[in-house]
Amino acid sequence: MTIENTTMETSTPREIVLQVNNLKKYFPIKRGVFQTKVGDVKAVDGVSFEVFKGETLGLVGESGCGKTTTGRTIIRLYEPTAGHVDFMGADMAQLRGEELRNIRKRMQMIFQDPYASLNPRMSVLKIVGEPLEVFHVANREERKERVAELLEMVGLNPDFMRRYPHEFSGGQRQRIGLARALALNPEMIICDEPISALDVSIQAQVVNLLEELQDKLGLTYIFIAHDLSMVRHISDRVAVMYLGKIVELTTREELYQHPLHPYTEALLSAVPVPDPVVEEQRKRILLEGDLPSPANPPHGCNFNTRCPKAFELCFQEEPEYLEVKPGHFCACHLVKP
Repeated sequence: MTIENTTMETSTPREIVLQVNNLKKYFPIKRGVFQTKVGDVKAVDGVSFEVFKGETLGLVGESGCGKTTTGRTIIRLYEPTAGHVDFMGADMAQLRGEELRNIRKRMQMIFQDPYASLNPRMSVLKIVGEPLEVFHVANREERKERVAELLEMVGLNPDFMRRYPHEFSGGQRQRIGLARALALNPEMIICDEPISALDVSIQAQVVNLLEELQDKLGLTYIFIAHDLSMVRHISDRVAVMYLGKIVELTTREELYQHPLHPYTEALLSAVPVPDPVVEEQRKRILLEGDLPSPANPPHGCNFNTRCPKAFELCFQEEPEYLEVKPGHFCACHLVKP
C-alpha cells in the first residue's frame, strides 16, 4: 500500500507499513460476588494513524493516557475491543492461530523495564536465541552464531552470552532486549518507553543505537515516550495522546514550532530550553486539576476539564479528528481546516 506523503516536503509516495483505524481497547469493570460488569475503562478509545516505512512515529502524552496500551494492542498482547490494525496488508486485529504467530515475526516490541522483561533464570544465549528456537529458524549451532552476531550489532561482547541478566547494568539489559527483538529480522519495532528506566547518561547511547540500526536495517519504529526532548530527537512525526485519544499528529518540526491543540501547547511549554535568555521569556502553561478517569471520561471534549481555552461547545460535542493542514491532524473545536 502506498499513499501520497503530505507530511514531508516532497510528494513522493511512501509505503505504509502500519495503518491503525478506530482502534479501541476497553477493560471491563466488574463488581460483586458474580463479577457483574458495571462499566469499562476506555484505555484506548478510537485511535487512528498510519506509519510509513523507515520512519519513526513518536507517541507521547502523560502517564495514563493510553500510549503503552495502544502499542500492546497493536501487537496483540491485548485483544482489541474494536477497530482494525493493518500491518503489511494483514489485519492484526482479525488474525488467529498460525497466521498471527507468523506475522509476529515481522513486528516486535522492546519493553519499558529492562529488569522485568528478561527472565532471570535464562542466560543471554537462551534469551536472545529463544525467538529463533520458537520459530524453528535455526539449529543449535546456527542459533549460537546468530546470537553472537546480534550481540555485536547492539554493542555487547559475544562472550557475554553465557551470563545471566543480573550480571548486567540497565543499559546493557535494554541492549539485550533489543537484540532479542532483532533476532527474526522484523520490519517494525514498537519501543515502549525503552529509555525511561535508564540513567540519563545511558539514554542517549540507546537512542543513538536505535537510530544506527534503523539506518542499517531499514527498520520502522513506533517510539512511545513522555520525554518530549528525546521524542523530538528521534521521531519523524509525533502523535500526542490524551485520555485514550490522539489529539494532534504532524511532523516533529510542525508540532514543536506550530502546535495547534491546547494540550500540546501545555506539554511543550514544560520542555526546558537550554538557552537561559529564551527560557526566562517563555510562559509556562499550567494545567489545573488531575487527569480524568478513563472509566468516566468527560462529556464532549476529553480535555475540557483542564483546557484553559474551553468554551460552551467543548462541553457538548466531541471534536472531530481532522486534517486541518496538509499532514497536520488535530481534534479541537478551536482549530478549523
